[in-house]
Amino acid sequence: MTAVGSAGSMADALRRSQRGRVFWLLAVLLVLACACVVSVSFGTRDVNWADIVAGVSGTNDTVAQAVVAVRVPRTVLAVLAGAALGLAGAVMQGITRNPLADPGILGVNAGAAMAVVIGMAWFGMETLHAFLWTAILGAGVAACFVYAIGSLGRGGATPLKLALAGAATSIASASFTMAIILPRNDIAGGVRSWQIGGIGGASFDAILPCLPFLVVGLILCLLSARSLNLLALGDDAAAGLGARVAWARGAAALGAVLLCGATTAICGPIGFVGLVVPHVCRLLVGVDHRWLLPFCALTGGILLIAADVLGRIVARPSEMDVGIVTAFVGAPVFIWIVRKRRIRDL
Repeated sequence: MTAVGSAGSMADALRRSQRGRVFWLLAVLLVLACACVVSVSFGTRDVNWADIVAGVSGTNDTVAQAVVAVRVPRTVLAVLAGAALGLAGAVMQGITRNPLADPGILGVNAGAAMAVVIGMAWFGMETLHAFLWTAILGAGVAACFVYAIGSLGRGGATPLKLALAGAATSIASASFTMAIILPRNDIAGGVRSWQIGGIGGASFDAILPCLPFLVVGLILCLLSARSLNLLALGDDAAAGLGARVAWARGAAALGAVLLCGATTAICGPIGFVGLVVPHVCRLLVGVDHRWLLPFCALTGGILLIAADVLGRIVARPSEMDVGIVTAFVGAPVFIWIVRKRRIRDL
């Protein structure tokens, strides 16, 4: 009777957990839908419902309707970029078992940005397709470099060494990028604005070339969910349970690099989304990556839309780029994580 009762209690707990996750999934989807409506409704110019419907349907007879038509691709880009960065952050934290892992902190975004600036300044690169491939290459090189440096010495790639190697790589890449930009007045203005990270001026013509990279990255990351669950147990335990550790880590890393590179190419390096979102989602659905990864994608879209709307409202009649807003949100979370986990535990 005791064993049967224990099994029944576990089954009840599992059902409650599943019901809780479904509830949070519906709640997050509802919040995302509301965030999209708010994004096309509010900004430097307020519009009414009639103008929103007309602008979304393609009728642009008034200034307000034209404003809505401009905000629609901006909202779509915010959802895609936020989803990509949130998902990439969760995957990177799973690969490295590092709560501080993030495309910005690990130097991946900085590597992608530096590669794009080099292409523009030294090779006259101008097309979005060239930006995409170059950013993905730069993100991949930066990720490999950080992991190689973090793996040196006793203990291999510990979370603390990876965080330090990523911070050093980010600083070095940003400094080198600035050294390239300073003597080039012909590209300096545009590059500096792009480096802050933003989604202003989005258009469907710019979004469409990014979709194949984002879709492939999304699929690779979602398919890595089971492997990330095994890697959380440690490499030896994961191998003992049948996981091909190197292949699992490589496939997940490739998906994250594709997401980061494509997002950086079109939006610039936006930081802290990949750090904040996974920690929030773990509070909602736990550590199972089969649930965590989709939640991170949805919540990342919500966070970036909220940051974009806030940036439009607080700086009226101008606007504040989302990269600045996410930094204000992410920096306190970064400090909280460090204080909670303590440096010696990382």
